[in-house]
Amino acid sequence: MTALLTILILLGITIAIWQMVKIFDLTQTNRDTSQVANDKDNSINGYLMLGFLGFIYLITIISFVLWGDLPLVSNSASEHGPEIDRLMIISMAVIFAVQTITQFLLHYFAYKYKGEKGKKALFYADNDKLEFIWTIIPVIVLAGLIMYGLFTWNDIMIIDEEEDPLVIELYAQQFNWKARYAGQDNVLGEANVRLINLDNANILGLDESDPNAQDDIITTELHLPVGRPILFKMRSQDVLHSAYMPHFRAQMNCVPGMITQFAFTPTITTEEMRLNPEIYDKVSNINKIRNKKSKKLQAKGEEPLDRYEFDYLLLCNKICGKSHYNMQMKIIVETQDDYNSWLKEQRLFKNSLVQN
Repeated sequence: MTALLTILILLGITIAIWQMVKIFDLTQTNRDTSQVANDKDNSINGYLMLGFLGFIYLITIISFVLWGDLPLVSNSASEHGPEIDRLMIISMAVIFAVQTITQFLLHYFAYKYKGEKGKKALFYADNDKLEFIWTIIPVIVLAGLIMYGLFTWNDIMIIDEEEDPLVIELYAQQFNWKARYAGQDNVLGEANVRLINLDNANILGLDESDPNAQDDIITTELHLPVGRPILFKMRSQDVLHSAYMPHFRAQMNCVPGMITQFAFTPTITTEEMRLNPEIYDKVSNINKIRNKKSKKLQAKGEEPLDRYEFDYLLLCNKICGKSHYNMQMKIIVETQDDYNSWLKEQRLFKNSLVQN
């Protein structure tokens, strides 16, 4: 595949250089007039434009048939997810409609008004009415999309404190994530990177004198109770990161020196999502590929690949360094009872300090 892409790039560069040489020749004052396009050349180019238009539509149809499913649509696992999906589908539909119409007009007019000896195309030096039409239509469409997006964003970001959201901190550092739960009081203790002390296991820089920090819980795996609002507070230790949870339609930058936040309510447990037909088919396909690779590895005397199992993931969506691709943390959405049982097994911050 890499070799094919390299050949295509080299071919494109060669064609571009050839075209530039032709343009340079045409700009010379003493050029050969035989190089000026005649009616036959214009006719060929006109039909080629129609042919290219058909090629564009053919590729579009093939792409829809083979890869037409929008990524993650129908796999939303948060309350606000369907609204985000709806906004994306509307935006894509508008873009597709505009692209289809404008490409047709561009190529058809290039054919219809191709150069012919003794024929002059009708044209307007300026036309206020046309300019108004092609200005106001995009303004109305874009204003509608932007307003819809703003209302959707505001609905997502407005946090109802009466719902008593579970407060969790997501702590980003090159190249891993830590989660900090607020404990029984549901209030995160004060923290600052200057307070980090690896000698006593204060890895997130919590203020050891803050009472609210004593029952905080630090984990390397994110567990969420289904159906309960979650309020994430986000920090970064070093560079700009981005907390990205695709199935929950959630993303927020983690900025050094400040706290950002994002809230959502998970609606589908991990076990339920694993039974989703699309997810099930995807996992099966991945494991088929892994099985083929494992057989090759075993033939060489190497260890086979582990069987893949679906999990929600927290990813970094900013290029934050050489190991950015591997900066992720598993998210487990479970029932409230399972979550409570897991939480009881975790060590409180104050106990971690005593034992170290």
